[in-house]
Amino acid sequence: MELLYSRFIAGPNVYSYRPIVKALLDIGAYEDIASNAIDGFVVRLLALLPGLQQHSCSRGYPGGFAERLQEGTYLAHIFEHVALELQTLAGNEYMSAFGKTRGAGRMGVYQVIIGCKSGPVGLAAIEGTHCLLTAVLNGRAFDVPELVSQLKRVGEDAKLGPSTEAIYAAARRRGIPVLRPDYDNNFLIMGYGNRQQRVWATVTGRTSSVAVDLVGDKYLTNKLLRQNAIPVPCGYIVSNMAEALEAFAAIDRPVVIKPAGGNHGNGVTLNILDESEIEQAVMLASQFDERILVEEYIIGRQYRLCLVDGKLVAGAERIPAHVVGDGIHTIAELADIVNLDPARGLGHSRALTRLELDAAAAATLSRQNLTTESVPKAGQHIFIRDNANLSAGATAADVTDAIHPDTVRLVERAVRLVDLDVAGVDLVITDITQPMNDRNGAIIEINAAPGLRMHQYPSAGMPRDVGAAVVDYLFPAGTDGRIPIIAVTGTNGKTTVTRLISHIFRQAGHRTGMTTSGGIYVDQECIACGDTTGPVSTAMVLADPTVEVAVLEVARGGIIRGGLGYDVADVGVITNITEDHIGQDGIEDLDDLAYIKSLVIETVRPDGTALLNADDLRIVTLRSRVKAEIVYFSAKPDNIIVRRHLGEGGKACFVKNGVIYIANGQNEQPVINITDIPLTLQGYAGHNIQNAVIATAACWCQGIYPAEIRKGLVSFCENPGRLMLMNVGTFRVCVDYAHNPAGCQALVSTLRHLNPKRLIGVIAAPGDRRDDVIMRFGREAGQGFDIIYIKEDADLRGRQPGETAALLVQGALEAGFNPECITTIRDEREAVETALAHAESDDLIAVFYEQYGVVLETITGFYKTEAASHSHKSEYQELVVAGVRAEG
Repeated sequence: MELLYSRFIAGPNVYSYRPIVKALLDIGAYEDIASNAIDGFVVRLLALLPGLQQHSCSRGYPGGFAERLQEGTYLAHIFEHVALELQTLAGNEYMSAFGKTRGAGRMGVYQVIIGCKSGPVGLAAIEGTHCLLTAVLNGRAFDVPELVSQLKRVGEDAKLGPSTEAIYAAARRRGIPVLRPDYDNNFLIMGYGNRQQRVWATVTGRTSSVAVDLVGDKYLTNKLLRQNAIPVPCGYIVSNMAEALEAFAAIDRPVVIKPAGGNHGNGVTLNILDESEIEQAVMLASQFDERILVEEYIIGRQYRLCLVDGKLVAGAERIPAHVVGDGIHTIAELADIVNLDPARGLGHSRALTRLELDAAAAATLSRQNLTTESVPKAGQHIFIRDNANLSAGATAADVTDAIHPDTVRLVERAVRLVDLDVAGVDLVITDITQPMNDRNGAIIEINAAPGLRMHQYPSAGMPRDVGAAVVDYLFPAGTDGRIPIIAVTGTNGKTTVTRLISHIFRQAGHRTGMTTSGGIYVDQECIACGDTTGPVSTAMVLADPTVEVAVLEVARGGIIRGGLGYDVADVGVITNITEDHIGQDGIEDLDDLAYIKSLVIETVRPDGTALLNADDLRIVTLRSRVKAEIVYFSAKPDNIIVRRHLGEGGKACFVKNGVIYIANGQNEQPVINITDIPLTLQGYAGHNIQNAVIATAACWCQGIYPAEIRKGLVSFCENPGRLMLMNVGTFRVCVDYAHNPAGCQALVSTLRHLNPKRLIGVIAAPGDRRDDVIMRFGREAGQGFDIIYIKEDADLRGRQPGETAALLVQGALEAGFNPECITTIRDEREAVETALAHAESDDLIAVFYEQYGVVLETITGFYKTEAASHSHKSEYQELVVAGVRAEG
């Protein structure tokens, strides 16, 4: 048994709208061996994982899966259930009941899909399942508790901190999309494009870096507040022991010694009464900052007030880490008992932090004439820290409603002075219900990136959802951080439709982000080249803070491999479903292909629009999968689906009398004459008429006015690699990405309308298509071209050299094509060069490219050579590409 790969898919996918892990498993020799035929396997497996006996499986009742094991089921199915059980053992927070096992189209190879709530845990569960089952199959021992402990560690390491988790949860409750670029930190991108907001823990994208640096300097902050009549302790900056002694003498009362730039209570020593304590305190503080602050110790109770956007949202009394004696256990033992609380964890990973009996704790105990081995009396509170930082094991009690209004106003003014948008204010006061002044308390410090867990999870009092307050500050009521998303899928036309929609939006004044098979574009800048139609490319567009509208080409491969890179779209489009990719990734027929592509319209938000091709009945049948409003489009003048839909008060976009119309019920409005759209070549390019109709409908549904749509359709003249016509001296060349039978037929039909003397094809087919599909491609070429040059893609996609070309030849010959008019030249550059060299006046060469740059470079090089030798002829004055002068 071999685990070929595993992948976490976060977005909606063909298996589930929720996150999954997908594994590809080769069970090898176990393909035909059932579980009950493997000696001792079932007994060993159930002994290791008794929880499997509670799995229902398809039987629908607990114990159903165990019955299947006893009766005989197969290894890939067992793999699915073991992975789910391991997630359950790792904790309820990781538990999922969703699983599927499907054949992958090869003997013994299966796709195993499990639902997961944590990508890292799900992936680790898949790896662990492989190890566990390998051991059981081979009769070896296996340490399940250790594996479960490992999964728990993986889960803990991947968790957001409590503060970031509170913000994340609040955003999701508001319907705001959240992207977490890396599981190793607390950085979140909330929202899409130019409506996004970013946080790192509780530092927001609006947090002033000047303010962060200011409050990081405790002495400078103290000085600023003092100058503005805010009660603060008297203090001095020192750098050595002698200066610390001088400061202690000048203050002439108990002091605090701490690093000037510290945090989380690190290096802080409180309530120093005697010179003998100063040396140790200075040494401790100097470990964290060479600048040391000696300041007046304020007597009172310790509080943390949290402010968001200048307003108080929560207040808590912080109680230093302590244990309560029982007259039996030592302080060390009591700390261990406290740490058994599952709410306590390391660092900031849980609501509370574990008690640590370190050097700072030993010093605190020493001042109480105690050690970790002392046994306190029953009921005696023993503090093991002087400071009340939660990161040092302190607890908190909510006091928000008890804070005196005058104190609230004072603290809010202090935060305005430092200009911090999310702030944690530490103050000490004898009575929080009374107004604070310089006689009963002081602000000790103001903190950037304050922790929220003391407010979210107080040990006493009312929890305060400060995470929601942060989200409400970043996203005022009525906003959700979303930009319009238009997703385009289908067999043919995706790239052109995507480019056309994006162009219309740009012409209407919007900055667009676009993913296509030709690259990722922000406005008109290509930020990544290649076939970029998957979720990673989508994430790049949505994470760009300048993008106002996202127009996304969504291809079959991206959907299958990685799902969608967004949660919901505003407009979903299926252009058409024709024969392509049959036999790949478990796709056996056009219905399978339609099912995969239907994900794009299933995930349109309820107040959005699904655009369906009324000329394709297979797409029309997908309407039952749509939750949004359906708008039909048609390139035909009297489509019955469109007529019925309009009669029911629906919307549609269609062609009538050579004009594109938009219609709502019986209200029709003309948009543009087809012949005015350059893309349609005076109406001869039928496939581009359909593409223009789709783009018109998509933009109309997003509120673009017909005049702006018309302007965009008329001005769109650059569509690289799609019906790209060039005048090359006395003949013409068309470069296109037709790569399936329907694409070939559509292109040939269009080019025949241009009346060439001879129509010459330089063709290839992707090698991963089924034999019959490649041969059908060859038949279409044989029926359409006068001369054919057959090349092969450099990426053979699993074929032997010459194999794909031979299938194309066979298809063309079956169409009755003259074998003397077929030339096989496998190299793309050489095939194009040969076709160009043998072209005659008024010929039209159609090149179906694999490598666009190679083809364009070859054509340009040929033209330059010819132009140099025919410089006196007007037809060699310039190379024209799709109406625009070619580069070079």
